Amino acid sequence: MKVVHRDTSSRPALVLLVVFAIVWVLLALAPRYRQDWLLENVLVIVALPLLVAGHARLRFSNVAYSCLFVFLLLHEVGAHFTYSEVPLPSWFAGAAADGALAAPRNHFDRLVHFLYGLLIMPMAVELLDARAPQRGLWRWLLPWLFVVSHATLFEIVEAAAAGVFGGDLGQAYLGMQGDVWDSQKDSALAAAGAAIAVAFLRWRAAPPGPSA
Repeated sequence: MKVVHRDTSSRPALVLLVVFAIVWVLLALAPRYRQDWLLENVLVIVALPLLVAGHARLRFSNVAYSCLFVFLLLHEVGAHFTYSEVPLPSWFAGAAADGALAAPRNHFDRLVHFLYGLLIMPMAVELLDARAPQRGLWRWLLPWLFVVSHATLFEIVEAAAAGVFGGDLGQAYLGMQGDVWDSQKDSALAAAGAAIAVAFLRWRAAPPGPSA
């Protein structure tokens, strides 16, 4: 098996954490809907301290931390505006209105669900390789199932929370925008992003073939 050496220096991760903290504070100052912002940030407030606390026991690569950083920044933008009201570039909004991207809607949530699978996968692969090493097909399948199960579980929790809170808060948090298949489409996009990422990561780490 090819050994992939990765930089586990703490400094890049600390820089990313500080930058994220600054952006988080700025986007927390005046979100469009405070209650929705609070709901969107529950997992962030829980997960980041756990990640920092476990840093000494398991340090991920700079690539994994950078991917998580990008995803969390996009999530905070969605939390600030609500996912269904994030201002989009004119070319993207115009394409949606013209029907090139299906029904007219704000597609920021679709993008972030796809990027969840794509950007969380490096950390998932490194976590599973360190704590639950796999062989054969499981090296490809288990990380994919791990990420997809989280994405699907979140959709279930999101729908349940929206049902509990109801009203405008529930609609803002769920962000269906009138699409009854929204949760299924979001899960499918996360699965697609995860498949692309795990295929690339495992291919990159595969041992070279026999020389001619």
